[in-house]
Amino acid sequence: MIELKRVTDIPGPKSRALMEQRMKSVARGPFHVTPIFLERAEGSMVWDVDGNEYLDFAGGIGVQNVGHCRPEVVEAIKRQAEMYIHTCFNVIAYEGYVKLCDRLCRIAPGDFAKKALLVNSGAEAVENAVKASRHYTKRPGIIVFEDAFHGRTLLTMTMTSKFMPYKTGFGPFAPEVYRIPYAYCYRCSFGLKYPECGLHCVEYLDDFFITHTPADRIAAVVVEPVLGEGGFVVPPKEYLGCLHEKCREHGIILVDDEVQSGCGRTGTLLACEHFDLEPDVITMAKSMGAGVPISAVVGRAEVMDSAQAGGLGGTYCGNPLACASSLAVFDILENGTTLAHATRIGGELLQHLREMQQRFEIIGDVRGLGTMSAVELVKNRKTKTPAKEETGRIAEECFKNGLITITAGTRGNVMRFLMPITITDEQLKKGLKILEGALSKVTGQ
Repeated sequence: MIELKRVTDIPGPKSRALMEQRMKSVARGPFHVTPIFLERAEGSMVWDVDGNEYLDFAGGIGVQNVGHCRPEVVEAIKRQAEMYIHTCFNVIAYEGYVKLCDRLCRIAPGDFAKKALLVNSGAEAVENAVKASRHYTKRPGIIVFEDAFHGRTLLTMTMTSKFMPYKTGFGPFAPEVYRIPYAYCYRCSFGLKYPECGLHCVEYLDDFFITHTPADRIAAVVVEPVLGEGGFVVPPKEYLGCLHEKCREHGIILVDDEVQSGCGRTGTLLACEHFDLEPDVITMAKSMGAGVPISAVVGRAEVMDSAQAGGLGGTYCGNPLACASSLAVFDILENGTTLAHATRIGGELLQHLREMQQRFEIIGDVRGLGTMSAVELVKNRKTKTPAKEETGRIAEECFKNGLITITAGTRGNVMRFLMPITITDEQLKKGLKILEGALSKVTGQ
């Protein structure tokens, strides 16, 4: 098994010096999961400025699906940088933007005409999906879900469920945003059990349209096929299809937010493929550019074309370097082996996590699709009381032993795993061994 190189105490002197400078010059808002500063990264490994080596199970919060500094991506960026870096697509158009949009339209499921738009971030993609939906339907309302995360801008933080730290002190919030329960079966908002519940969380919309706002005022339902920041919650297979049918009954656009779940994270190009869902509109970001900021909105041509010329877009949207990087990413994802590897690795990950669940009482739930997997930690399996403090201690213990992880969940009690989907078997085995050791130390089991 691989051994992770340790040169200094963690954090080392160079990281400590940089952190002192950071505290003097950088605003407090951006948080830090780890106290180290990066020197280089490759595949699933990163090295800090002091020469210490780590396994990366965070991937820049789901941005490095194809691995850090993938050679094909680096080469594509270099080639583009030597030709031109920026013109603004609104001023002088370029082929990369068109080629990427064409590819996205082909990738998106559904036998109907599609068009795409490139922007810069996940939040910007969601905002533009809402703008297009509102313009097309001539309706103001948006429905989102409990435990959802859609971004940090005014509109998207309004759409986001978790209040602290994303919304605290930043109000007032955007109007006409409504929230309903998600199919979070482990913590059902209605106290029911699947499948006996009959997907009451979908049928609840009928009452919602009576007691909260009429359906003819709702432009779109924006849903994550697998909750991201909310704790990697996977709904029942038929849930999204039933939700889409309910939307169709009322002329509502279904927006599928694949910012974190897309680009191979679940073993398919898009997570909606697991649910046989053909969304009206899809948002993508994060691993789409392998670290170069880019995002996209792709959907039904009539919806995407409804906005007037100049109504959508921006100065940096679809930057040439980002387009080149993204095209290289999709070449990798569609090479016939990468997604198969992700599916196999994801299966092994879930199997190991379920084996840990048998040993450690603190693991209340194991869930996921592919390498988008997580464990929800509880103080008591019967009461399901969130083990937030223990979750933080386990993540800290992992880091002390060279494994970078990140937590999630509205209650702060979920450990999610976002390692590159190209991770090797040996690296996965090492990371899981570190995790198991951390669980053992914190729980005393």
